[in-house]
Amino acid sequence: MFCGCYLRKGVVYIPTLGKIAGGGGHLGIEPVAAVAVTDTEMLRSAFHDTFTRGNPTVPAPRPRTRADYPKSVLLKYAGVQTDSAFVRGASVWWLNEDQGLYKIRGLRKGPHGGFVLDRDREIKFPAGTSVETVIDRMIAILQSV
Repeated sequence: MFCGCYLRKGVVYIPTLGKIAGGGGHLGIEPVAAVAVTDTEMLRSAFHDTFTRGNPTVPAPRPRTRADYPKSVLLKYAGVQTDSAFVRGASVWWLNEDQGLYKIRGLRKGPHGGFVLDRDREIKFPAGTSVETVIDRMIAILQSV
């Protein structure tokens, strides 16, 4: 399971991440949760719903040019026109689950644009940790940023 969340201007955006057919990574798709960072119960529910949906397989986009690549599903929820406008001031986090082991991974702005993993903001949970514990920790992080 792979889940991304974005904190921007007091709102946490949690898209469903579809697994691109053929091993091409993930693509943000509907549904998307947009929840005030202060609403702990709604955040908990949104994370649970996203984890329950998992990562459905989606067809690989076939853009002819970079301009043809699909726009981020998050733009309409944030009321912005471009990815660069969305990520300005955003805090980005990934939650990974692989064979029952969970990780929370923070990202930071990269030197050439985009985001890169920030090893200083990585939390690995021991085997047997519940998804509820991971979600509660993620919420605590988001509410402290």
